[in-house]
Amino acid sequence: MITIHCRANFQPLTNMEKPPLRDYTATNAASAPPLLNTLTPSRRTSSNRAFAAVYTCAIVALFYRHTQTLLSSKTLVSFYVTLTLFVSDLILAFIWASGQAFRMRPVYRKEFPENLEKVVKTSDLPGLDVFICTADPYKEPPISVVNTALSVMAYDYPTEKISVYVSDDGGSAFTLFAFMEAARFAAHWLPFCRKNDIAKRNPDEYFATDYKMSSETEDIKVIPILKLSN
Repeated sequence: MITIHCRANFQPLTNMEKPPLRDYTATNAASAPPLLNTLTPSRRTSSNRAFAAVYTCAIVALFYRHTQTLLSSKTLVSFYVTLTLFVSDLILAFIWASGQAFRMRPVYRKEFPENLEKVVKTSDLPGLDVFICTADPYKEPPISVVNTALSVMAYDYPTEKISVYVSDDGGSAFTLFAFMEAARFAAHWLPFCRKNDIAKRNPDEYFATDYKMSSETEDIKVIPILKLSN
């Protein structure tokens, strides 16, 4: 097994640094802090609950009917037939009931990650450890694993607080070589994503879209790491 530990601490290619985050001090303490997320209940909640109540009554009535039929069975054949139907309906009822939890109170969530730096200091953000597992380089091509690792390392998160661990249970030399090349490519790709605020930070997915053509993107596109996909 080969374990590769990567840190997303490549320095940007420019000397410009981001301005310090604004502190949430007493000057704006009187006002409410910016929202990080909102939760809105769905309008279908009442109808879902009403349907579940009616359906439950129907299931109870069906079970009552099966029980009455079992108790009044006069032959062994009719008893086993009714018992089989009863068990089948019991299994189907369990499957239906197990899927009703998320329908009892459906909600819509909306996140505002841009407000995070307004209420939390960068130094207070928790450290993240991301584990990526692979085993067979034929079933899981190394280029796909590399793209996954690069997209995680390019997260909009403090680089000193995120670590990426790649566990190769197959111990493939090809996968190891792919990540050696990925380390070279990351020195260009990660600063490029942060500088241009790229949303799709998976290299394969980004270059498959109608990205903005520039000399910088063309230079990154021909870096040898992308030749692994051929």
